[in-house]
Order: sequence, then structure tokens, then C-alpha cells
Amino acid sequence: MTQLPIIAAILKFADKLRFRQLFLLTASLFVIDLLIPDLIPFVDELLLGLLTLLFGLWRKSKPVEAKVIEHTKEGPP
Repeated sequence: MTQLPIIAAILKFADKLRFRQLFLLTASLFVIDLLIPDLIPFVDELLLGLLTLLFGLWRKSKPVEAKVIEHTKEGPP
């Protein structure tokens, strides 16, 4: 399967976005596609690529590790 260069360029740009920005871009493109079908050529393929990136970022989120603080009891010398 060959990708169009414009779609590959847009997906490469979108790969650098944060989760919130990527989600807003994908959601707005989806709403535009629902309201005005086929306004942008190949928007369906672009949406699938953006959703793949979005789910990939969702999975990459790292859990916050709790820091363990050790208390030592030091008495007078």
C-alpha cells in the first residue's frame, strides 16, 4: 500500500503533537468530514492515520511513580 506524500507529511507533523492537540485536530477534522462529506480528498485515510497516532499516544502515557522517602533516625553522637 502506497501513501500519498501529502498524507505522509501531515502524519509526520501530527506525530510531534501532544495528546490534547492531536485529539482536537482529529475531532475537528472528523466533524468537518461529517458536516461536509468529501470536502478534503483522502480525509478518511488521514483520519485513520491520526486515530492511530492518537491511540499510540494514549498507550504511551507513563504512570506516575511515587518516590519513597527513607527516614533515618540519627541520635546524638
